[in-house]
Amino acid sequence: MDREELREKEDQELIELLNEIRVGLSGASVLFGFLLIVPFSAAWDDTTRAMRTAYVVSFLTTMLAVVSLMAPTVYHRLRWRERNKDRMLRAANLSTILGMSMLAVAMTSGVFLVVDAVVNQTWAIVMTVATAATFLILWLVVPLSGPYRRWDEHVPTADTTERSSTRR
Repeated sequence: MDREELREKEDQELIELLNEIRVGLSGASVLFGFLLIVPFSAAWDDTTRAMRTAYVVSFLTTMLAVVSLMAPTVYHRLRWRERNKDRMLRAANLSTILGMSMLAVAMTSGVFLVVDAVVNQTWAIVMTVATAATFLILWLVVPLSGPYRRWDEHVPTADTTERSSTRR
């Protein structure tokens, strides 16, 4: 693969990553907006300690999800037109994984909060465990369970190239 093909592939990966982030970020932003108003509702006084804990976990992890999912855009703007797209893609990939993980935690704790308020704490625990299991299976086990072959496994990374050029 020549340099131009690699550059086009990195551009395509960045576009794909940013499109994926749009999906997660919109959901996280809406959840964050709703969570901002919860403590100001009339029913807030009737919440238990467990419900308040679930709320705080959901609120803070939603905030971390939003920050993490926005980080690739900020990185891209701050490092605009620099030629180290591979590093940017790696950082963006990690922050996206962190953001989606935080979103899973936020939604799982939100399930506890809602089911505890609407039904009871026993059902809240059952549904929280089921929700966590669903996230783990669909967001971790399924994607990582099959064989995987990288398109770029034969292409030296920027780190490898830098190391080999400093040895010469």
